[in-house]
Amino acid sequence: MYKESAINGFKKGVTTLWNLSKIVVPVYFLVIFLSYTGILNIISDLCEPVMNIFGLPGEASLPLVLGNFINLYAGLGAMASMTLTSKQVTILAIMLSFSHSLFLESAVVKKVGVSVGLAVLIRIVLALILGIIFNLIL
Repeated sequence: MYKESAINGFKKGVTTLWNLSKIVVPVYFLVIFLSYTGILNIISDLCEPVMNIFGLPGEASLPLVLGNFINLYAGLGAMASMTLTSKQVTILAIMLSFSHSLFLESAVVKKVGVSVGLAVLIRIVLALILGIIFNLIL
């Protein structure tokens, strides 16, 4: 019985690892590619003024965008490829915990019968407010 549980757990763990790797690894390499080509610097410079409100560098806009529009794991993959302080990682994680996978979760919200616009607005506003608060606290 324990042997079967261990084997099933191992199989599920490998499957989960494979599914997450299909998202995280390509995003990681995409961010590295953008960094070497200079595109990430352009994005960073454009977003720097807004991201400073949250105590984040301009390049941190990429994990926010990926996390919000693709999924949380894409945001984490982008974060992993960047050199961020623990404060910056914490702020990004808090913001993404409120506003991740907006398209997918909006479909779920719609099925439940809740206003999609209101749900998305609340999630984004909470992420922004908490990003500012934790920048001030930390």
